This record gives sequence, C-alpha cells and structure tokens, in this order.
Amino acid sequence: MPIRLATTADFPAISAIYAFARTQMAKDNNPTQWGKSHPPLDLLKADITAKHLYVIEEAGNIGGVFAFILGEDPTYQQIDGAWLNDQPYGTIHRIAGNGKIKGTFSKALAFCEQLEPNIRIDTHQNNKRMQHLLEKNGFTYCGIILTEEQAPRLAYQK
Repeated sequence: MPIRLATTADFPAISAIYAFARTQMAKDNNPTQWGKSHPPLDLLKADITAKHLYVIEEAGNIGGVFAFILGEDPTYQQIDGAWLNDQPYGTIHRIAGNGKIKGTFSKALAFCEQLEPNIRIDTHQNNKRMQHLLEKNGFTYCGIILTEEQAPRLAYQK
C-alpha cells in the first residue's frame, strides 16, 4: 500500500476521509475532539505546503491520511508527566482512515518509523479507539499536554 505526500488534488478524498472520521468519533462518544470541522482546510493546505501531509493509497484510491512532523511540537514542551526521552522526534497528527482499508494506523506508523523511530502522539480522553491502537502498537502513556486551544490531551511516545 503506497504512502505518498498529499497534494491539493487530493482534497476531495481527504475531506471525505475526515468527514467519515468525525462521524465515527461522534458514534464512539467522542464528538468534541474534532467537532464538525477539524482539521480546517487552511491547516491541511499548510501541511501540504510544508510536506507534512501524507496519504495512504490502495488500488489507486486514497484510504487514509495523516500528518507527520519532524522536530519539536510546541504543545509538547510542557507535560504533566514525563516523556520517555528528550531525543529528536516526529509527531503524528490528524490521522484518519475511510473505514474501507484495514490497518491504517499500523501502516502510517511503519512509514513514520522509517523516517524517525522516536515518535510522539496525543489524543482526546474520549478517543478510546485511538488509545487502543496506541497501546496495541507499543506506545507508552506519558501524561497530559495542552493543545494550542488549551484542551487537555493524553500524550504517548514510542
């Protein structure tokens, strides 16, 4: 399953994936993490320009999307807890799948680990599906961080 940098031509597929993910989050008792409009289009455009946004393809169709950002994440500088280490890291953000391909998270993680094996990620306390995936894929819970909007998130590292 190829993973490649996203382009603006991918916006229709990416938008559909995020809409599906928001619906699934709401069904899973997590309606506020992404609300009705996250991630915003301007953020996705910035991710594409910065070469941070990737898509996962299967049989020529986009089935998953995620951002992988190398370097310090400003929201991770303060943690109520402790990171596993202070080494350089990459952060996975905005990961979602269309529900049609299996293993979106595992595929994205394997790709990211090739670029940087020290990985951090965060999720909402109500996002039980993501918490399960993180634990299943070897992440360690490290504590609580605050988003730019000052919303608490569970922080993990692998």
